[in-house]
Amino acid sequence: MDPGPSSNHSSAQRDEEWLAIADDELVLGWRDSEWTGIAPVLEEDVAFSSIAQNEIGHARALYQLLAEDADALAFDRPPEEYRCSPLVQLRFVPDWARTIARRVLYEAADELRLERLKASSDEAVAGLAAKIDREEAYHRMHAQMWHDRLRDELRFQEAVDELWPYAVATAEPDDRERLGGLFEREIPDDGLLQGKERGSHAEGWSELWEEMTMVRRSVPGAAW
Repeated sequence: MDPGPSSNHSSAQRDEEWLAIADDELVLGWRDSEWTGIAPVLEEDVAFSSIAQNEIGHARALYQLLAEDADALAFDRPPEEYRCSPLVQLRFVPDWARTIARRVLYEAADELRLERLKASSDEAVAGLAAKIDREEAYHRMHAQMWHDRLRDELRFQEAVDELWPYAVATAEPDDRERLGGLFEREIPDDGLLQGKERGSHAEGWSELWEEMTMVRRSVPGAAW
C-alpha cells in the first residue's frame, strides 16, 4: 500500500494528485515571479525571485515523474485541464499583505502533503519529496518571518481571514483538521469551500494561462 499522497488509490488517481501538486507549484511560481522588481524592499525582489524559481523547479521535477515530456505536460494542456487550486491562481500584485497571507497558508498546507509524499513506498517519489521539503524549509522560514512581522497588522489579519477557505480547500481532506489546528481556526463548511476547491478556476486564470503558454503556442511543434 502506498500512503502518499493518499492510500488505496489507483495509479491513475495517484498520478492525478501528483499532477495537482505540480500545477500548484508551477502556477504559484508564476504568481510569485510577478513581484520581481516591484517588491516593497530590494531583499524581497531577490527572495521572491528565488522562491518562484524553486517552485517552478519543483513543478518540473514532478512533471518529469509523470511524463517523458515535462514541458508538454506543463504548457500544452488547455486551461480547463489544470488541477492547480484557486488559491495559487489569484493575482495579488500590488497587495503585499494578501501575497504574504497566501505564502503563509500555502506553505502550511504544502508541508502537510509533503509529509504524505515522503512516506510513499515509491522510492523516487519519497526521495523527490524529501529534496523538495529541504528547499521548502527555507520558504517556510521566509513565510514565518513575514507572518511575525505583519501578524498585528489589520490588513494582514483581514487577508488571512479572506484566504482561509481557499487554504482549507487546497489541503487534502484528511489534512484539513490538522491545518485548522496549526492556525487555531475552524474548518469552513462545504458551502464556503464551493468555488475554491480543485476543478474551479479563479478570476484571472485564463489570462495567466495565456501569458504562461504564449511563446510555446506561438510556434506549435517547435523544438526550443
